[in-house]
Amino acid sequence: MNIMIMGSGGREYSMGRMLSQEHRVEQLYFAPGNGATSSLGENVAIDDYEALADFARNKDIDLTIVGPEAPLVDGVVDIFKARGLHIFGPSKAAARLEGSKVYMKNFLAKYDIPTARYMETDHIDEAFAFIRTLPTPVVVKADGLCAGKGVIIAQSHDEAKQAVSQMLSGKSFGDAGKKVVIEEFLDGYELSMFAICDGKDYILLPAAQDHKRLLDNDEGPNTGGMGAYAPTPLVNDAIYEKVKTRIIRPTLEGMQAEGTPFEGVLFIGLMVVEGEPITLEFNVRFGDPECEVLMPLMKSPVSELFYKAATGDLSNLHVEFKKQYGVGVVMASRDYPYSSTEPAEIIVDEIVHEEVSEHAHIAYAGVREEDGTLYATGGRVLVCVGLGNSINEARERAYMLCGQVHFAGKKIRTDIAYQALAEA
Repeated sequence: MNIMIMGSGGREYSMGRMLSQEHRVEQLYFAPGNGATSSLGENVAIDDYEALADFARNKDIDLTIVGPEAPLVDGVVDIFKARGLHIFGPSKAAARLEGSKVYMKNFLAKYDIPTARYMETDHIDEAFAFIRTLPTPVVVKADGLCAGKGVIIAQSHDEAKQAVSQMLSGKSFGDAGKKVVIEEFLDGYELSMFAICDGKDYILLPAAQDHKRLLDNDEGPNTGGMGAYAPTPLVNDAIYEKVKTRIIRPTLEGMQAEGTPFEGVLFIGLMVVEGEPITLEFNVRFGDPECEVLMPLMKSPVSELFYKAATGDLSNLHVEFKKQYGVGVVMASRDYPYSSTEPAEIIVDEIVHEEVSEHAHIAYAGVREEDGTLYATGGRVLVCVGLGNSINEARERAYMLCGQVHFAGKKIRTDIAYQALAEA
């Protein structure tokens, strides 16, 4: 198979790393990729979707996998399918589950899928009136894509009103905030679940937990994610079953009823409150860094999973996962998430410890290559991933690898997977 992966982050590197190890994958392309993906395949400097589809046809690419949300919301899947190309991801219409928080919340309500009490509006007086009915904290969300920054957890009514005012005026997020969702705050623990869907059927991957805050003890600002682990012991069979019957199945049936069958990755952001899973949000692609810990847990071929999902054939697929745990620790640049940071050379010590060399690896993200040297280019630079027979073993291996990687200003959390270890 010839496969192309769209995107440039650690999520795309992680998928590519797995695919590059499969005998059935002959040629791997990344569009555009990053400084490290060129060691796994060929980077393609084409950013126009029509031209990229032409490239896929000319190179006899059997499957394109879309990593980030923006191309999906823009309709890249529709462009490829119009040319008869196989592509893994939802249509532009189905991608509204992430592209519009208003659409997503109204969809949840319409199909009786558990979610927090909410209001969607573009009128400031309506917003203020609803805020007064909620206890604090209050959650305020911009409608459109905001690169993961469009959610404010306001600690007071005044703070919530200020957030709404700035969004509706366009000051905070431009057009993405011209409509807002205001919802009650749920007190529980967050989880990430990922269903690989083909429009009718799905395969649920092991549940993961992300760590959004910048600093230890879940302090500091929200980020794109500072680490993750999977599977999490915070999910039992009862919770899995509730997610399947109350969330995933009605979502797939509802999307079919809407005339927009959902194909691709359904990322369910959950809050578990007293044993009940409640939908916080849908995304229409893999989370990052959750993808980096889920991919190496796959025992079955990743190419087969994605191809059968893209061709509507998941019902004929049996997927196996390793009986292991994965822990990923994000290594970020000095000024993340506040501002950009000047490039810094990445130095990886020679790995002499067998435990690390065999059971840990790096998933590269914000890097560029220059004369054979990798440089951190800012943001989330890479993820150190450890695998083990227990969460603690996987965690130790991930942090051992962290100690082998150096660049000026590197920043990590030291408590990834703390909630799971506290439960042990």
